[in-house]
Amino acid sequence: MKNINIQAFFFTITLLCFNLPLNAQYQPNNISSADLKKANIWVNETYNSLSQDDKLGQLFIVALYTNKGEGHINDVRNIVANQKIGGLILMQDDAARKINLVNEFQKKSKTPLMIGMDAEWGLFQRIAAAHKFPWAMTLGAIQDKSLITEMAAKIAEDAKRMGINWDFAPVVDVNTNPNNPIIGNRSFGSEVQNVVNSAMAYSKGLQDNNILAAIKHFPGHGDTDQDSHLDLPVISHSLKRLNEIEIAPFKALMDKGIGGVMVAHLYVPALEKTKGIPASISKNIITGILKEQLGYKGLIITDALNMGAVANKYKAGELDALAFIAGNDIMLFSQDVATGKKLIQQAIDKGEISQNRVEESVKKILLTKYYLGLTSYEPRNPENINEDLNNASHSEIVQKMYANALTLIKDEHKLLPLDCKETYYYVPLEEAPYQTFLDQLNLNATVIVKKATEISAIPANSKVIVGFHKDNSTAYKPYKISTESKKTLAELTKNHQVILNVFGSAYALKDVDISKVSTVLVAYENNEDSMIATAKALSGQTKIWGKLPVLVNDQLKAGMGLDLRPSSRIDLPLKKNNKTLIE
Repeated sequence: MKNINIQAFFFTITLLCFNLPLNAQYQPNNISSADLKKANIWVNETYNSLSQDDKLGQLFIVALYTNKGEGHINDVRNIVANQKIGGLILMQDDAARKINLVNEFQKKSKTPLMIGMDAEWGLFQRIAAAHKFPWAMTLGAIQDKSLITEMAAKIAEDAKRMGINWDFAPVVDVNTNPNNPIIGNRSFGSEVQNVVNSAMAYSKGLQDNNILAAIKHFPGHGDTDQDSHLDLPVISHSLKRLNEIEIAPFKALMDKGIGGVMVAHLYVPALEKTKGIPASISKNIITGILKEQLGYKGLIITDALNMGAVANKYKAGELDALAFIAGNDIMLFSQDVATGKKLIQQAIDKGEISQNRVEESVKKILLTKYYLGLTSYEPRNPENINEDLNNASHSEIVQKMYANALTLIKDEHKLLPLDCKETYYYVPLEEAPYQTFLDQLNLNATVIVKKATEISAIPANSKVIVGFHKDNSTAYKPYKISTESKKTLAELTKNHQVILNVFGSAYALKDVDISKVSTVLVAYENNEDSMIATAKALSGQTKIWGKLPVLVNDQLKAGMGLDLRPSSRIDLPLKKNNKTLIE
């Protein structure tokens, strides 16, 4: 009898330990105890029905492209069928084809697939036909964080339309390095609390709508000057600094039910003593810090395993096994699932890891799939998908984001809002399109465009709007302003009252002399939506109240930004045409 009681005691303890991480990881809002019980029953029954090879397959997510030809698609088709993988990450580019393939693969999979995508700024990040949402740095300027939740809910709507369950976002790296080549615009800013508040709002918008979020890139990719897609960056800060800046957002968000943490390919000497070991395969960092010290119970996923930081050093498959042994639940973008599974099993057979590790990870994965509704997957209809991902409802919410992000650094001569009775001159600078902005300005005022070579013809003491229009075709384009543009700006300030509008990163002002510029605004991005929203704000139609999300230099610090209320001038008669006047 005593032995039975002891066994029962240990069974109870095991069950409690098993249930704790399940209850602590992502689960839908207001889930009932009955639903929790059903979830656990499904997880246990499904787990027990899987072969060991099938269980190991759940640990892998592979990439699916539609722009790499039929050979690639057939390779993925075979992996899904033969390796029983846990999911896919959708890459470029054809939305309708992706839907058809996901429908096919879900139908053929014994265990439902989790479908992920990098959709930090919406599905546009991978699908060019979709509507582009603002980058995180733009969102970091917004003061009403509920707007970010509203935007993320729209991204969730688009994801559901595609059959996507997991948005690998938001980035919670604190971008303290203006020269960061890979994070930059993808970060909410340089201040920990703003990053936390913005990321929480973003995650809420996704997960309240049953799309999983993933905070990334643990333990913090914000102060790097190398691109981990190419090489292994080193974060050489002290443990004190790491805890205060890099790790702080993760620590603040981990107990909020956020579904996943993505681990970066970074070498962090203060956390991993063995030289050159990336965080993504460091047991000290993943198991020792993330799981044990910080107590994170959700899904832990590697950054893409095809990235140069790790792929250049480790063999495919070997890398997957090292990542799992270190404590990851999911190996993302696996390059060799079969070898990875084989090496993980060998590690189990040798006693390097236990079967309990497989059970822990697979049951977390299965439970998440259950909560995301994958046990009753409904095929998506590819018809009209491009229109569904890019329409007026997207433009409306995106323009609202840009309007609320617009940041007024200074307005010394009270030049804003624009006066529809006055004539303004417009000088577009840098390399990107500007016509939409000019056309919108001309709806509410008389605006005469002048090229940089024509500024001498502008009458003295005029009001001149200068636009720094940076190429934003990707999030990684350089933000620096050319010497020629800086000279033109300086020349204009000698004889005119200047309104400078930066359609690009706030970092663009890092080495621009704005001491003699009357009015400076940062619009953060150069695209149709940002230009329309900015022109409306300049005309007094919307409130300007964004704040700088990053430390730019000693004069331009995070949190700076003036408030400008909408103007009654918009009640005055507006111009009836939008023709650009050119003298």
